[in-house]
Amino acid sequence: MRRPHSRLLAPATALLLATACGVEHADTGASVPVPRATVTDPPVDGVRITSVTVPTVSPTPSVTPDGVHADRLPGDSGISAAYQVSNDGDRALTYTVLFDFTTDTGAVMANRKVTVRGVGPGRSTSGTVALGALAPGASPVTRVKVAEVTRVPADEAPSEAGACPSSGVRLWADDGDAAMGLRVVGLHLENCGKRDYALDGYPRLSLLDDDLAPVDGIRVLHGGAAVATGTGLDVPPAPLVLRPGETALSGLVWRNTTLAGTAVNVPYVRVLAKPGAAPVTVTPNLDLGTTGKLGVGAWRRADR
Repeated sequence: MRRPHSRLLAPATALLLATACGVEHADTGASVPVPRATVTDPPVDGVRITSVTVPTVSPTPSVTPDGVHADRLPGDSGISAAYQVSNDGDRALTYTVLFDFTTDTGAVMANRKVTVRGVGPGRSTSGTVALGALAPGASPVTRVKVAEVTRVPADEAPSEAGACPSSGVRLWADDGDAAMGLRVVGLHLENCGKRDYALDGYPRLSLLDDDLAPVDGIRVLHGGAAVATGTGLDVPPAPLVLRPGETALSGLVWRNTTLAGTAVNVPYVRVLAKPGAAPVTVTPNLDLGTTGKLGVGAWRRADR
């Protein structure tokens, strides 16, 4: 049961690019200029789209100066958007951005997630996100918008792949599962270093708001049974040692029940694998409702 992501597909502050930023057509192998209007919509948490490319249905391959044809791959829509990420904060941040590819009416046909690492304070960086293949039968995509942005300190960004962090371990959260208001998100830890890594007990958690400030009033309880039975997070804590290449699992469990009071949403969780470990900030987007509690499982060795 996969955690639903309707919030990722819901309309957000849209940058209506087809009319606001101009469209580059690839039917002649060169850009066809379109008048550009001023973009009135503000960036979404420091991320804005600067242009969008929507080729015609049957584009003519472009030719490079050396005579090589720059054909698109079979099935590639050729649709892409250029974006800019600007950090107006006082520390380096890593951004994860969800881009929605939509029709003229705003219906989302696909989305793509991009991680932009280590944008320094006061700095900007640019990039391009491509749609790739569009699902058969999908309506034409003409616009791209920033649907969601998360930002974590660059030195606390989760790392599922790539170079091993200086701590010698990777830690990240998965997309999670959901059913009937129950949420379960896995925490994964891999020893990617060259030395054994010892664990004993539960991850240490700090709940953070949109500004990465502490969220008070939520009880963090040990074990899944504190929230619901059958979550798989009730294994008693026990010492374990991960050899290089081995992994461990924990997890977060909560309900989004809303009764009397104000619902609480916690976008970020700072995780310490154990006391003294390097912090990693993950983005499980805890929709805690009015329950006021979050369960966390003990570290256990991952099944091979």
